[in-house]
Amino acid sequence: MRHSLFLAATAALALTTAIAGPVTAQSAPGAYAAALADPVRTEADRARDAARHTAETLAFARVAPGQSVGDMIIGGGYFTRVFSAAVGPQGHVTSWQPTEFVAFAAAYAQALTDVGLLPNVTAVDYSLAAPEWPHGLDLIFTAQNYHDLHLSQVPDGSASRANAAAFAALKPGGYYVVVDHFAVAGADLNVANTLHRIDPAAVKAEVEAAGFVLDGESEVLVNPDDPLTASVFDPSIRGHTSQFMLRFRKPG
Repeated sequence: MRHSLFLAATAALALTTAIAGPVTAQSAPGAYAAALADPVRTEADRARDAARHTAETLAFARVAPGQSVGDMIIGGGYFTRVFSAAVGPQGHVTSWQPTEFVAFAAAYAQALTDVGLLPNVTAVDYSLAAPEWPHGLDLIFTAQNYHDLHLSQVPDGSASRANAAAFAALKPGGYYVVVDHFAVAGADLNVANTLHRIDPAAVKAEVEAAGFVLDGESEVLVNPDDPLTASVFDPSIRGHTSQFMLRFRKPG
């Protein structure tokens, strides 16, 4: 019995070490297999993992057990659930669904309620005009929603406020990861309203203006067949858009 317990403890330690250390796109599926299989995730979540390259995205964001993570504009809660599994009981996830989103659709309110039931998740619904995070976070992450900070319906200056709040909340050396749909290079920010896309160069300029430094980029979600000129909701491209991943770091 002691031998079995020792082996189990050793295996658990090895898994934690593997995730806490450098994880490459190649090693990501194995490193995050337990998180992807965790029962906290839905069957619908798992059905989307291949297209969203979830393990590789977690590796790019350097998610590890015990971390404190902020999930910014959670949508249906897909990433909150996998973060909850990946950081484990010693970690914590703060999930932010903006008040404006909650008021827009009941599904967004329900998603926030649902993730708030997880034992290591705190659900918050601050306005885009006044985002708040607990301080000392290891990671703030947003997927497919940064462009929404430039929608005509949201308060002016939402992007700069969100970036400033992220910078203040992260610990020195912490990461701010942005995943979003490519717009054509040089596209005006107004394409957020029409195509729900954004030029990554605009994201870099705004985030770096808040004090962050660009730490990495990934092409794992790039789709060369996406013309970048159709709405992300167009049936011809929905679910298969070309997306960029940017990792910024707070100096220190």
